[in-house]
Amino acid sequence: MIKGIGASAGVAIGRAMVMPSWEWNLPDRMVDVGELAYEFEKLFDGIQTSKLELETIKQDISELIGEEESKIFNAHLAILEDPVFIEEVQEIMQRQYKAAEVAVKETMEKFIGMFDLLDDDYMKERAADIRDVGNRLLKHLLGDFQHTLPTQDEPYILVAKELTPSHWANLDPNQVLGVATMLGGLHSHAAIMARAMGIPLVLGLEGKLKKAVQNGDLIILDGEEGSFHLNPDEATVEKYRQRKQSLLLQEQVLQKLVDLPAVSLDGQTVGLKANISSVKELEQALQAGAEGVGLFRTEFLYMDRGSLPPEEEQFEVYRQAAQMLGEKPLVIRTLDIGGDKNINYISLPDEDNPFLGYRAIRISLDRHELFKAQLRAILRASHYGNVKIMYPFISSLQEFREANRLLEQVKRELDEKGVPFNRQIETGIMIEVPAAAMIADCLAAEADFFSIGTNDLVQYVLAVDRMNEQIAHLYDPFHPAVIRLIKQTVEAAQKHGIAVSVCGEMAGDARVLPFWLALKIKELSMSVKTLLPLKQKLLNSRSAEGEDLLAKLAQCGSSEEIQLRLEEYHITDRLVTSSNNQNLADTDADADADDSNFSGGE
Repeated sequence: MIKGIGASAGVAIGRAMVMPSWEWNLPDRMVDVGELAYEFEKLFDGIQTSKLELETIKQDISELIGEEESKIFNAHLAILEDPVFIEEVQEIMQRQYKAAEVAVKETMEKFIGMFDLLDDDYMKERAADIRDVGNRLLKHLLGDFQHTLPTQDEPYILVAKELTPSHWANLDPNQVLGVATMLGGLHSHAAIMARAMGIPLVLGLEGKLKKAVQNGDLIILDGEEGSFHLNPDEATVEKYRQRKQSLLLQEQVLQKLVDLPAVSLDGQTVGLKANISSVKELEQALQAGAEGVGLFRTEFLYMDRGSLPPEEEQFEVYRQAAQMLGEKPLVIRTLDIGGDKNINYISLPDEDNPFLGYRAIRISLDRHELFKAQLRAILRASHYGNVKIMYPFISSLQEFREANRLLEQVKRELDEKGVPFNRQIETGIMIEVPAAAMIADCLAAEADFFSIGTNDLVQYVLAVDRMNEQIAHLYDPFHPAVIRLIKQTVEAAQKHGIAVSVCGEMAGDARVLPFWLALKIKELSMSVKTLLPLKQKLLNSRSAEGEDLLAKLAQCGSSEEIQLRLEEYHITDRLVTSSNNQNLADTDADADADDSNFSGGE
């Protein structure tokens, strides 16, 4: 078994189809001064043809993966319109008298090299976009080279060094059982498109294979575990056949929970909401029974493009989401960039400690027009649904007041223009900085709601960069300091009568559910894939012993003790509810008998 990066869940068992790795071996062709005009004309014709082709691909693929995900190709269009990229090509042609295709290839390699040197996984993966766009342009400049994907009669597992968005746009989900690539990461466009298409994907196998994969080799890959098996024995094949069948049956059982109220055995209701980055994810969340959106990550509207998204574009996305949700809440987090999320067209300073630097609300409060444009779009959308505004990375009362002051300015501007919006729109704070948790009582006196962002809160409380492999083992959400600070924050919110939810990874972790029930948390917001598994756990849990659990956790001095206490609580739940589980199973069986047309698969 080889361990890669699981980027899109699902188990695939099938024969390998290896995609050739194309390399451009272009002669360093020079032209004389009289030929330059023709070469420039060829370049601009190639750019125009590539742009038209990308627009067509974007339109076609949107029907398969959704309009939001298809905007990946906006990034490719932006590269073809980037003056820095085009000027570099032109300069090589003018100064060195090189043919258009040679200048394009050299510019590609220069920019790819620059991105690869950056200490930022997201930016490194943008090198794949440059390569994809450059190869498309070279194809049109040369006119006789086509990158085609392999085809065969039976469904197969595609193995490649790397798959670009253009390759994914040409994949047939009915033919491709799964994909394994040598390169790529969780933030790559390949991962985004694989998840949207429902194709299992394992990345990052470079240097881990003892021998090259050949066409026809038997492969097993698990896109959740990140495991890759080459020519496994029959026992392993049977193990993953059973796992695949088990996942299918589990999915069918979970689908039956979609319309059930999220209530514990002893009557505690918890609103299960979704964290989303696009309208496509919202569609999936509603299908999974989400009771609203607890976190709309708006920064993805700003990424993979060459300029700021116009206010009108932002408004349309927020409006569509609000209308889809109806009376269900839509909590929109204002722009959260910086740290590990950089945008190349917004000039951000180089920083030694970007996670502690110029990011999130700090940028918004410094660049008023950027912030106000987003606030206008959100306010306008609030006329169409139950929209709320959440500010990220708040560390002081002054920051919260300044954000609300700018919000009031925007309200007055909209009033003057007669634009309708919800004047009583709620504003809340994402608690992710220890300073905010420590003054939660002061913040709760002025905020309408809190949402605890556990991912950042854990890393800041423990001074651990969760992306740093050397210290990743120190990133511990069960650390007593984390548990105590969360408890303090929740109690401050409850004392002031404001709603408090949790929207980090801990919200969807079934092991932590007893803690949330004990704290009387009424809202949890999580990734779409964890909604139904957590609901299943909630339906079989009790909260009556919450005070006793909190008292025990308060006495714990280590993560191990806390996890042991939570696990003991889980065991108690299982013993108490075993008869209830059997009743649920009997009910499911009766429902199957009554509904022969039921299909729980995706």
